[in-house]
Amino acid sequence: MSASKRENIIQSIADNYIERELFSGIEWIAEKSGKVVLSGKSGYQNFEKKTPIPTSAIYRIYSMTKPITSVMALKLIEEGKLRLYDLVSSFIPSFENLKVMNPDGSTEDLERPMIIEDLLTHRSGLTYDFLPGCHVAPLYSEKDISDDGSVNLEEKCESLSRLPLAYQPGSRFNYSVSIDVLARIIEVISEKDFEEILKEEIFEPLDMKDTGFSVKEKNLPRLMSTYGASNFKEIMNIGPHNLKETNVNQHNPYLKGDHFRRGGTGLFSTISDYLSFGRMLLTGKSKSGKIILSRNMIKFMRVNRIPDTQLPIMLGPLPFSGYGWNLIGRVVIDNGKTMSLTGKNEFGWAGAASTYFWVDPDEDLVGIMMTQYLGSMWPITDDMRVAMYQAID
Repeated sequence: MSASKRENIIQSIADNYIERELFSGIEWIAEKSGKVVLSGKSGYQNFEKKTPIPTSAIYRIYSMTKPITSVMALKLIEEGKLRLYDLVSSFIPSFENLKVMNPDGSTEDLERPMIIEDLLTHRSGLTYDFLPGCHVAPLYSEKDISDDGSVNLEEKCESLSRLPLAYQPGSRFNYSVSIDVLARIIEVISEKDFEEILKEEIFEPLDMKDTGFSVKEKNLPRLMSTYGASNFKEIMNIGPHNLKETNVNQHNPYLKGDHFRRGGTGLFSTISDYLSFGRMLLTGKSKSGKIILSRNMIKFMRVNRIPDTQLPIMLGPLPFSGYGWNLIGRVVIDNGKTMSLTGKNEFGWAGAASTYFWVDPDEDLVGIMMTQYLGSMWPITDDMRVAMYQAID
C-alpha cells in the first residue's frame, strides 16, 4: 500500500467518527526525528453551527496537564530542591495526620508517610470522586473536590487533608488528584503562583504561547466547543453520545483569574504547543536547544515504577494491559500484553475530553490527537494511534 493510501486511512477513520456524529472535530499531528510527517483535521469547531476548526485551535487538555506538572517537579529535583523520597507533609503540614478508610468504614493509621514518588505514580492513596468502586469517592463527591473550580490549590489541599485516604501510600496504583497536591508543593517550594512557574520554566522556553489556565479574550474565537458530560461525576457513566455543547466552566473556567490552578487538569493548549512539549520529552530540550531536563533525567523518568504485584494499572474498572506508569504517565512495559498497535517503550497520557499524546523514543516519534468530548468511551485514541503508526515508514 502506498504512503498516501496509508495516510488516507487516518483521514477516513477521523471522518467516520465525525459522520457518525460521535465527535464534533478531530485534529492530529505526528513528528518523527524533528519533522512533521503527518497532520490533518476533520469536522467542526462547533457541531451545531458547523464552524470549521480554526488554525491553532485551543483545546481543554484536562489530564494532559499532569505530565507538564510532573516535568516541573523533575526540574526541581534536578535543582536539588525536591527529592522523590521527601515527605509530602514536609511541604503541606496538614497531610501529617492522614488516616486510611477501609471499605467497611473503619479507619487506620498510615503504615508509612506519603512521599513525592507516591504522588508522581498515583500510589498516594488519594482518589477521584468519579472512580466507580472506590469507597472513598463519595466523600470526595460530597466536598465537590473535582468540580469546584472556585478554590485555589492551597484550599483544595486543605480540603483533601480532612478526608481519609482510600489506600495505604505505596500499596497500589489508584488514579487520583495526586498531581494537584504536587502542584501545591511546587508552589510552596518556588514561592510563586503555579501558572507563573510553568510560564517561566516550561511554556516560554518551549514557545508554548497559547498554553495556560485561561484563554485571552482575543483568542476565544479559537476555543473549541466541548461536548459530553458537564462535570467529572458524570464522565464514567457510559451513555449515548450527544453532540450538544456543554458548559464545563464550573470545573474548568476559561476566564482569567487568580484562583484556578491545578496540577492534574485545567490547562488550555493547542496541538502545536503540545507538540513542543512532547518533543522535549524525547530530547530534554526546546527546538532552539534550551535544556529543560537533562539527558539523564529524560532516561530516568521513562522507566516504569509500578511493581509487578500492582499490575495491571487500572482507571476505575478499565485495565491497561501491558502498561505501567513512569514519572510522566502511562508506559508500555510488555508489548505482548497491549491490545492495540504501539511502540515497545511508548509512553504518554490522555485528557478527559478525549485528547491524547504519546512519545515513542525508539521511533523518535511524537503523536498527538485532539478533540473535545468529556467522558467518551469510544476507542478514538487507540484507533488514531494505530492509524498513525501504520502510516509512518
